[in-house]
Amino acid sequence: MDHLINTEQLDRKTVESLFTLADSLEGVRNNSLSGKILATLFYEPSTRTRFSFESAMARLGGAVISTENAKEFSSAAKGETLEDTIRVMNSYADALVLRHPEAGAAERAARVSSIPVINAGDGAGHHPTQALLDVYTIQKSLGKVDGITVALVGDLKNGRAARSLVALLTQFSSISFTLVSPPELKMGSDITDLLTKRGVVFTETDDLSRGTRDADVVYMTRVQKERFPDVDSYERLKGKYVLNRSSADALKETAIIMHPLPRVDELLPEVDASPKAMYFKQASYGVSVRMALLTHLLS
Repeated sequence: MDHLINTEQLDRKTVESLFTLADSLEGVRNNSLSGKILATLFYEPSTRTRFSFESAMARLGGAVISTENAKEFSSAAKGETLEDTIRVMNSYADALVLRHPEAGAAERAARVSSIPVINAGDGAGHHPTQALLDVYTIQKSLGKVDGITVALVGDLKNGRAARSLVALLTQFSSISFTLVSPPELKMGSDITDLLTKRGVVFTETDDLSRGTRDADVVYMTRVQKERFPDVDSYERLKGKYVLNRSSADALKETAIIMHPLPRVDELLPEVDASPKAMYFKQASYGVSVRMALLTHLLS
């Protein structure tokens, strides 16, 4: 694996190998990547993804060069193409983490890059490292991944985290999905076709209570304002699904609640005290999972 662009590159053996490595790296500080340089090139805002990659590299003894708003603070503001930026960055770093608003941007970058490119989110396309840490969270929280039922709720059309998670979970056995969304935000046919092709059971509904009732994992997502053509369309849909403490308590006793964050109004702070709430732990797992990935690509 020279680059990580989408979850289709990850088979179960690779995922389990990365998870074993992540387990061994939790809380570790070492110099295994001393002398290596990671560039984080973000054309869209990020807190968890960018900082967890930078923290992961620092904990492994490597160095980081970074820009948090490449659209404004890189030569893109002068009209430089993404391809030219990547070619130049190849001279400065040993690996590159890229976030970009256009689906397919990471693949374009990888085509011209001689150093590993890691996709940190490309528009409504893919977010493979989020999917990795999400499955890792499920494994750590439930003790298994096979045989679970996952309810994904919210903006499934534009949510790259939800799309990537579904695709990665198809590598496991006897998974079933409930896709909860309004008709306007349904999961794309590319993902539902993949589920059908791989014989994965899934249902679609717009009813939050019905869709989450039997779930082992409830994966909430925000309605993504930045993907809407106008404010009115966003305002009409943003409050469609809200998980509060009473609805959290009504879930299966052993269920867990996840969210890729940031949240807006779809997951109320009163849920944070629930023993089912795993979303802050989920964010913390991003460090060890990304440490494992950087070790895999750069050692």
